[in-house]
Amino acid sequence: MVNEELKQEEGYGAPAQESAPHGDPGDSAHPGVLADPSTSLHPSVSIHPSVSIHPSVSAYPSALARPSGLSHPSGSGPEDLSVIKVSKRRWAVVLVFSCYSMCNAFQWIQYGSINNIFKNFYGVTAFAIDWLSMCYMVTYIPLLLPVAWLLERFGLRTIALTGSALNCLGAWVKLGSLRPHLFPVTLLGQIICSVAQVFILGMPSRIASVWFGANEVSTACSVAVFGNQLGIAIGFLVPPVLVPNIKDQDQLAYHISIMFYIIGGVATLLFILVIIVFKEKPKHPPSRAQSLSYALASPDASYFSSIVRLFKNLNFVLLVITYGLNAGAFYALSTLLNRMVISHYPGEEVNAGRIGLTIVLAGMLGAMISGIWLDRSKTYKETTLVVYIMTLVGMVVYTLTLNLGHLWVVFITAGTLGFFMTGYLPLGFEFAVELTYPESEGISSGLLNMSAQVFGIIFTISQGQIIDNYGTTPGNIFLCVFLTLGVALTAFIRADLRRQKANKETPENKPQEEEEDSTTSKARATISEEHL
Repeated sequence: MVNEELKQEEGYGAPAQESAPHGDPGDSAHPGVLADPSTSLHPSVSIHPSVSIHPSVSAYPSALARPSGLSHPSGSGPEDLSVIKVSKRRWAVVLVFSCYSMCNAFQWIQYGSINNIFKNFYGVTAFAIDWLSMCYMVTYIPLLLPVAWLLERFGLRTIALTGSALNCLGAWVKLGSLRPHLFPVTLLGQIICSVAQVFILGMPSRIASVWFGANEVSTACSVAVFGNQLGIAIGFLVPPVLVPNIKDQDQLAYHISIMFYIIGGVATLLFILVIIVFKEKPKHPPSRAQSLSYALASPDASYFSSIVRLFKNLNFVLLVITYGLNAGAFYALSTLLNRMVISHYPGEEVNAGRIGLTIVLAGMLGAMISGIWLDRSKTYKETTLVVYIMTLVGMVVYTLTLNLGHLWVVFITAGTLGFFMTGYLPLGFEFAVELTYPESEGISSGLLNMSAQVFGIIFTISQGQIIDNYGTTPGNIFLCVFLTLGVALTAFIRADLRRQKANKETPENKPQEEEEDSTTSKARATISEEHL
């Protein structure tokens, strides 16, 4: 009986003589794990170091169970938690998510990349056009916690359907704004898209954890973030091409309608794909950490207590601040890029868009390299700090070269900046999951994004005012100061990698795991053969 309780506490099923039943992950005994009643427990039995023996002790010294009933919504069928297996559907899920995230990100920047053209078409100020981008940031802040709760309560599929549906709706609403006096209609459509963004930004790390194995999560998170960055890149490239800077209002409205129809059609197709492809979760947990996370679900835990625990985690709080400083600087730079380039290179709207494209494409490459590197090295703290320092260096060089009069120099320096600045984004998501495991990935990612939106609003408004009154160089120096603060705070974050501890194998386990199939394994209790 003691042996059975130990196995249930650990959550790693020993090879059972009976078939493992399916059950609710929230049950006190681990579902799908049966202890052999004929097996006696030797005093020197080896227990996985990351799991507590006493029932009243948490699995990790400072990690508490995620909310029960909120973490794992029903509807995808029971799963055998003793089996660790990755699903073939996982890449389809992350790619579909990446695509509709791309569509939403395109709509965020499609106005800012041709700010001067929309300003003339609607007869409003440049600051009013900036608000078409900043509304994404403003909307996110009050809606984060309700949407994060919905993610925990109803799961990934419901959130994906809602986000893609709102994204589609907002795209079609904008088609009603093709007259100069209809600026409020385009603002309404953009606000709907901004609400959709709240259902999108916090998903990458959650999808990666729920669907991907321990050696794939960082790469998968990078792929999920990749779509958002690709959307921003297309948002810099396509609008200047589709919407030329002409004075004829009817012709301009025609060109704008082409862009709106294209994005509406793409958003509709992606919504249909989400309905077909997106599932709640795989039948089996893809990693030991995810299996243990299911087993740790507690009926007494609450959603708000999880948030309180996160804010008591000093390392995570520091990461929230540093992530916000970096991402906020990126949001401000992206929103104001057209104004900065045009001020030094008049008439270069298309090249301003191409510079933005260069920033984001380089960042996508940086994100993919960072994700692969993290899966191989697990050096979260070191990688995050190095990338942050290089972001600061890139921002300084970009600031000093913007006004030299050579566009090709701006392309190079902006691309270098983008490689590190946007390449940092998935690093922050994955580092947060490591620091807060087994708390919900949706909550930790959401809080990072909330910080990014707050700093994005502050930086965009402040830098915009500085540029208008003092020029682009003081505006960029303003961002350099806060990136320097971010580097200093990142150095103080301690690398408490809790998820890695959950995935760490004991010496007795390792040979058995290596002999088994690379994608399927039975999670075993670490009891030495001579002790049975």
